[in-house]
Amino acid sequence: MLRRNQETNNINNMETQQGTQLKDLVKEKYGQIADQSKETNATSCCGAGGCGTMDYTIMADDYTSLEGYVKDADLGLGCGLPTEHALIKAGDTVVDLGSGAGNDCFVARSLTGPSGRVIGVDFTDRMIERARENARKMGFSNVEFRQGDIENLPLGGGVADVVVSNCVFNLVPNKKQAFAETFRVLKPGGHFSISDIVLSGELPEGLQKSAEMYAGCVAGAIQKEEYLALIRDAGFKNLRLQKEKRIEIPDEILLQFIDAAALNDFKSGKSGIFSITVYAEKGEACCAPGCCGN
Repeated sequence: MLRRNQETNNINNMETQQGTQLKDLVKEKYGQIADQSKETNATSCCGAGGCGTMDYTIMADDYTSLEGYVKDADLGLGCGLPTEHALIKAGDTVVDLGSGAGNDCFVARSLTGPSGRVIGVDFTDRMIERARENARKMGFSNVEFRQGDIENLPLGGGVADVVVSNCVFNLVPNKKQAFAETFRVLKPGGHFSISDIVLSGELPEGLQKSAEMYAGCVAGAIQKEEYLALIRDAGFKNLRLQKEKRIEIPDEILLQFIDAAALNDFKSGKSGIFSITVYAEKGEACCAPGCCGN
């Protein structure tokens, strides 16, 4: 028994160490990207940090037609348009997980109106600084940004009517804990709309092991059904896919991580990388007689 407990502790310690290393990588990469424009990321496969780095904009959808769009806040880092599908109403409190330079927060604010409130949470200090700079320039008094870890949100319970997030949960080592935190901060009856990257089939080994692709939201992806199961296991109800699209990564990027034979096998097979936008609800509080077994 003691030996089994020691082995379990060793595994847990290893997972914690790996998670810390991945978080450090994400903070470093996205700190660099925070000082670049969307155009810089889009026009160079070198991206942030030198040649050989993932082009971070290839999965992004076009925000420019959405009300509330702020060009300086759009770094092209998303893989969907969660705010477009989030059913945000005037007066809502909206929390954006992984808020970056504030792109989704400013779109959400246009929907909540002046009576609402928007809170962005990001892991990277420089992203928070840039988002606050953008908010000050726009004169927004009901949008705030907090530095924090999605696995341990700097928010009280039951504060949000709506949670949104755009291509961020892939960067979180403990996705189970991240969904538990999302559930915690939502009000009873609240809901989320999250865009993220999932897999169908297995990635080639070279992509799975690449830290660069992890920071680009690919190698951290999990199977679609596993992802949806984590949401259900966190207690969410009425889950539905709002949008799904296949992500086509250019060959010249993939060949930085795998050889030509592995690339051919990957592209000719049924496996693939997909962006999904998923919606789910936190049930109403239990209060009626006979509710929850009472």
